[in-house]
Amino acid sequence: MADLKEIKPVGDFNWDAYEHGETNTTVSREDQEKAYDNTLNKVTDREVVEGKVIAMNKREVVVNIGYKSDGIIPLNEFRYNPELKVGDTVEVYIENQEDKKGQLILSHKKARATKAWDRINAALENQEIIKGFIKCRTKGGMIVDVFGIEAFLPGSQIDVKPIRDYDVFVGKTMEFKVVKINQEFKNVVVSHKALIEAELEQQKKEIIGKLQKGQVLEGTVKNITSYGVFIDLGGVDGLIHITDLSWGRVSDPHEVVQLDQKLNVVILDFDEDRKRIALGLKQLTPHPWDALDANLKVGDVVKGKVVVMADYGAFVEIAPGVEGLIHVSEMSWSQHLRSAQDFLKVGDEVEAVILTLDREERKMSLGIKQLKPDPWETIEEKYPVGSKHVAKVRNFTNFGVFVELEEGVDGLIHISDLSWTKKIKHPSEFTQIGADIDVIVLEIDKENRRLSLGHKQLEENPWDVFETVFTVGSVHDGQIVEMLDKGAVVSLPYGVEGFATPKHLVKEDGTQAHMDEKLPFKVIEFNKDAKRIILSHSRTWEEAKGSEQKVERKSKRASKKDETPQIQNQAATTTLGDLDTLAALKEQMEKDNAK
Repeated sequence: MADLKEIKPVGDFNWDAYEHGETNTTVSREDQEKAYDNTLNKVTDREVVEGKVIAMNKREVVVNIGYKSDGIIPLNEFRYNPELKVGDTVEVYIENQEDKKGQLILSHKKARATKAWDRINAALENQEIIKGFIKCRTKGGMIVDVFGIEAFLPGSQIDVKPIRDYDVFVGKTMEFKVVKINQEFKNVVVSHKALIEAELEQQKKEIIGKLQKGQVLEGTVKNITSYGVFIDLGGVDGLIHITDLSWGRVSDPHEVVQLDQKLNVVILDFDEDRKRIALGLKQLTPHPWDALDANLKVGDVVKGKVVVMADYGAFVEIAPGVEGLIHVSEMSWSQHLRSAQDFLKVGDEVEAVILTLDREERKMSLGIKQLKPDPWETIEEKYPVGSKHVAKVRNFTNFGVFVELEEGVDGLIHISDLSWTKKIKHPSEFTQIGADIDVIVLEIDKENRRLSLGHKQLEENPWDVFETVFTVGSVHDGQIVEMLDKGAVVSLPYGVEGFATPKHLVKEDGTQAHMDEKLPFKVIEFNKDAKRIILSHSRTWEEAKGSEQKVERKSKRASKKDETPQIQNQAATTTLGDLDTLAALKEQMEKDNAK
């Protein structure tokens, strides 16, 4: 077999004869085909090689890799490069050198994917600017095709300014920088914002270097947040804090400005290192306190709107940027501890009296109770001592009940003035908060704005009558209603109660009286002033038993006197017999001694 390297084309080869099947050559057809193949590139399947674009249409790209046939690749594999043209060199992946139709099968997408990670890593290391095709939106950003790899473009990395419509970027080819690669999970993060930040940083330095406090600039509203408004000053951003938007209170910056609105702002402060610029809008207009009516004075009545509520009071705006405080103590003549929310709410239109006015400090205090007369000015006329009224229970203490006769007029019913007969431990046993109660005025303290009231005084003192009923020594039926360590509370007729100590609760059989038991009780002490009745059940049977014993003893003594002579005679008889016995015994003893 001839060496393929020595085979050369025949100069006088008869191509016409060859076309008719005549071969007048010493070289075989097989050798000639091998010689032809040797003039082509040596390629293998699954290899990445470079090729040249030789033709393209709206759907396909024809690429020549120096092989015996050209490969056709779908145009959409080059969508990241819309500037592709005939003559460009591209990388292709050989999927099959020859399919059933003899066609060379190539893929540009797979070629890019094969070398993509090397390119991606090199782009990150060399800070290289690369091109990518934005495929679609995803949560938090966009998906970008870079070298055939799907990379993530965060929404914050699309541009230096906030993006309101992400959809306008879908389908675009843009330049990016690789900012992060996760080799383990094959994740790539790219940024378009990084490309323009360097240029903007230089612009910011130039702009900030020319800034001066108090300088007025024109800017565009770039973003609105709950705490303020960001203004684009032409390459650098500044912030108008919500408190610097208006002299009046602003709850939402949208009430003052709109997106893309152009407006003049004043520079309040700036930090060259942090590149922060504080701007103001309200400072371009005079302070409302400076424009406040010069004739306004303490005692004048003004109208305003409640703009802020607190437990201690309400802030009322009487003019844009001019506010006064109505303290809760100036909302009502009542002295009850209450919250300002009980009287007013945000948005209420109110009238108020100016109580204090300090133009230098720009402070004002207001009051609304002053619009009504002070009820204590005529307290002695409306609520004289001895007058009867209906009050509402407002609060309890251990020593009494606080009631309200009208707004601003309060009084105290001492616990001892609630009932003539009941021993009340706590006012809640007698009445309840919010209930109406009849009262009588006992005392007026106008200076301290206090009324002493009574409830039991509406009735006559029953203890005057009790004094004649429950006399010491009298016996009454009673029922034990409460057992205590020191004794028992006993309910007596006419709704009065008495007390018996444990030793006075012993019954005749020796047992102790118990709860709810009904027994007779003897009064052993009555104290009208202290409203105290001391009782004893034991005395009722002890004294009766003592009387019976006394009678019995008298009876026995009388019977003994009648029986004395008989007893003496018996005693005498017995004595004589005994003497005879003793004499005989003596005689016997003497005989024994003689022996």
